[in-house]
Amino acid sequence: MNKMTLVIGVSTNSERYSNLAVLLLKENNIPLIAVGKSAGKIGDIPIYQSIPKGVIFHTITLYINPSFQVEYYQEILDLNPKRIIFNPGTENIELENLALAQNIQCLNACTLVLLKTNQY
Repeated sequence: MNKMTLVIGVSTNSERYSNLAVLLLKENNIPLIAVGKSAGKIGDIPIYQSIPKGVIFHTITLYINPSFQVEYYQEILDLNPKRIIFNPGTENIELENLALAQNIQCLNACTLVLLKTNQY
């Protein structure tokens, strides 16, 4: 099954969890699109500054503070993913409730742990 993943809040800083998640998703052959404040690359994966149009996402995994998530609410909900992963520090009950109202599964979990334990 295609589990196209959108990673929001990606950094080129190799010490950031978002960076590690992009690399681990790729290592696990999970197709992904990375979006961050600044354009750049993680290996050969480009970092976009906005969410590309016309892509169907299975999962959206968040690496941005809840206060910065607000600007993405409508776009995330319009994408209608199967699930949203709120990584540690990104938990957001407001977005979670909006997503649940659209039958989008929400997980307060760590993408890295899910991948490493084959629960992704």
